Amino acid sequence: MKVELEKLEKLGYGKKEAFNSLRTNLSFCGPDIKVITFTSCTPDEGKSSIVMDLGRAIAEDGKRVLLVDADLRKSVLVGRHQAKSDQGASIKGLSHYLSGQSKLSEVLCETNVDNLDIIFAGRTTPNPTELLGNRYFDEMIMYARENYDIVLIDSPPLGSVIDTAVIAPKCDGAVLVVEANKCSYRFIQDIKKQLELTECRILGVVLNKVKVERGGYYNRYYKRYYRSYYRGYYSGYYKPYYGKDDKSSDNSKGKSK
Repeated sequence: MKVELEKLEKLGYGKKEAFNSLRTNLSFCGPDIKVITFTSCTPDEGKSSIVMDLGRAIAEDGKRVLLVDADLRKSVLVGRHQAKSDQGASIKGLSHYLSGQSKLSEVLCETNVDNLDIIFAGRTTPNPTELLGNRYFDEMIMYARENYDIVLIDSPPLGSVIDTAVIAPKCDGAVLVVEANKCSYRFIQDIKKQLELTECRILGVVLNKVKVERGGYYNRYYKRYYRSYYRGYYSGYYKPYYGKDDKSSDNSKGKSK
């Protein structure tokens, strides 16, 4: 099924560089890290947005990406990105597949983002933990390993429900998304211990929703760099800038005629 994501945020330079950095850091975790689950301590810490934008960054790098929305209790991807089937049909998701109502091929959605496929969550279900632990989920992971370069699983907040503890052992690594100044240090440590009990390798933490002051070091660096670099542009053509001591421009004036 082909799906159009009609509402995708256009990332600015800073955000794009941040996700490129995250993509690079994950690639250095090793070639065996292929299936990664993302969780958080509480809802609304920006986990789903992180997974989507990271998936786009990896897809732009030419790798085939599968994003799996495994939050069967509170999915936001379809509504947030206004996902619509090109045939006008309803979008089936993970819950349909895990409950045996649909085949895997029927819930795999090819998006308008090159190299990015998505399995949406589907309808809410009263028994998500049991569904996530059945053989269908294992078969999906096996298929994804063989057909994609990387698989990103958007899991429910581990501080709210136990679903991620069921998903994590089937993955190669886990990333914890933490909103700045929202959760206590002790609570985050408790979530970390729960992840460790699953014996899934913790790859790291993404600190989200950080207020970045204008005029920081990198902003000053790039502003100074580009101001110097483009200093020679004027009157519709390019004049090289060599520094204050350069007298080539004065000499060129004398030899222009």
